[in-house]
Amino acid sequence: MEVLATGVQRDERPLLERAFAPRHDVRCLETVLTADTLPLAAGYEAVSTSVNAVLDAPVLEALVRGGTRLITQRSTGYNNIDLAHAERLGLTVARVARYSPYAVAEFAWALAMALNRRVVRAASRTRDFDFRLDGLLGRDFHGRTAGVIGTGRIGSAFAAIARGFGMRLLGWDISVSPRCQEMGMEYVELDRLLRESDLISLHVPLMPSTHHLLGARRLGELKDDAIVVNTGRGALIDADALVDTLRAGRLGGVGLDVYEEEAGVFFYDKSLEVMTDDTLARLLTFTNVLVTSHQAYFTVDAVEEIVTATVRNVDDYLAGRITECTLIPKSP
Repeated sequence: MEVLATGVQRDERPLLERAFAPRHDVRCLETVLTADTLPLAAGYEAVSTSVNAVLDAPVLEALVRGGTRLITQRSTGYNNIDLAHAERLGLTVARVARYSPYAVAEFAWALAMALNRRVVRAASRTRDFDFRLDGLLGRDFHGRTAGVIGTGRIGSAFAAIARGFGMRLLGWDISVSPRCQEMGMEYVELDRLLRESDLISLHVPLMPSTHHLLGARRLGELKDDAIVVNTGRGALIDADALVDTLRAGRLGGVGLDVYEEEAGVFFYDKSLEVMTDDTLARLLTFTNVLVTSHQAYFTVDAVEEIVTATVRNVDDYLAGRITECTLIPKSP
């Protein structure tokens, strides 16, 4: 079978091609699949998409008209896919159920450490031969409190690192992680976690119940010098409310690897264009905000797991198998 893979990063391409080579042909495109790029998918029974693909009802209908029967997304998240409509159309949809949790957890800590110790500002200064320490005062994480919102595989990995720093652990989730409990984590109500934590990291999926989980009211609960890191989904935080919080001179730092309106922006070179997203533009003006372009997952280890699962999803589709990666099974 020939598979079309869209939204493929340059470093991802050789890994993807090597994984598919023994059994299937794959055509890799950097272009993200949207309504504007749909003609590229015509004639492909199987299409592999990135998390930034826009797979709403009109796009799904056009894919079916073009002959697509399988969508296998190279991510764990799938809130960009209209699953109900895909099922009505008879599409098979799969995702990557899991990959290295350490990739994301370690990157969340990279953001936290860079913010706390003002690493980006310090590096920028020394490039200009300015070796002053003014404005670079950080804090020990040891002895302070880490609030982990979502204690699944990634959240648990983040908590383990926090424990290594000697931090007190608070957790919030719909279910308790035995691993986190063994590390001494105390599960508390979300508002208490926000009030008491010096470092907060978000690791919950995006659902109606978690949309804008940190809105104006809850952002107001945070300590004035708290550091917030989001490597989960952009819409877990109300970005406009976050801007207002920062403008009020609150928060020690904010690390965002995801952003609510990142589609069409992240993964692209926008350096020669006018930034039309006022909220993102304002966030980037704050010296205590660090924004990266959805790269937390981007390690060789994680990407190899992702592409291996993607190839397996194609094999499972052809064999009619249902696995933990299956979102909508193949029609009989």
